[in-house]
Amino acid sequence: MAISPPEDRLWWKRPLDRMEIIWISIAFLWGLVMFFTMIYWHFTGRQNISSEAYRVNPAAYAAKVEAAANKYKVREEGDTGIPVVHPPPGGDAYLLGRTWQWWPILELEKGKSYRLHLSSLDLLHGFSLQPTNINIEVVPGYEMVLTITPTEAGEFGLVCNEYCGIGHHIMVSKLYVVDNSTTPPATTNGE
Repeated sequence: MAISPPEDRLWWKRPLDRMEIIWISIAFLWGLVMFFTMIYWHFTGRQNISSEAYRVNPAAYAAKVEAAANKYKVREEGDTGIPVVHPPPGGDAYLLGRTWQWWPILELEKGKSYRLHLSSLDLLHGFSLQPTNINIEVVPGYEMVLTITPTEAGEFGLVCNEYCGIGHHIMVSKLYVVDNSTTPPATTNGE
């Protein structure tokens, strides 16, 4: 009985019952199946994005984001004039989380790869790209880098999915993916 102490104080030296061995074996085998399934799905299921993390000075990261935004800005949006940035395909795209805003708005090209850099200036934020299944924790003092290749054109939502204070509910933004393969080539000299 579990309520009273065992009669034999050295209960762990007693041989296991056949039923106990069966259940321990089932649990061990199921644990192995789940372990190798996670590894398999990481590489073939396209559900988990591999990321890199680096220590970063928040002020230095903010300066990098500002420089990239100034260099690749294509237009401004909204009442506050948030820049829309179109980094070159195959290059680096920088996004900054701060209370309570994602900055700047990114515009990427469909089918092109980018190294997306994420960091926070102040609080823990969660980067969630909707409606896809990309969720990354964005921690101050760390730069998360993921390689992404957009497969659909359109407008996607960015949401902070880690509670970051009183303005958490307004920490939303967007990400544009454009399909330049359907755009006709530009003409020159009236051709």
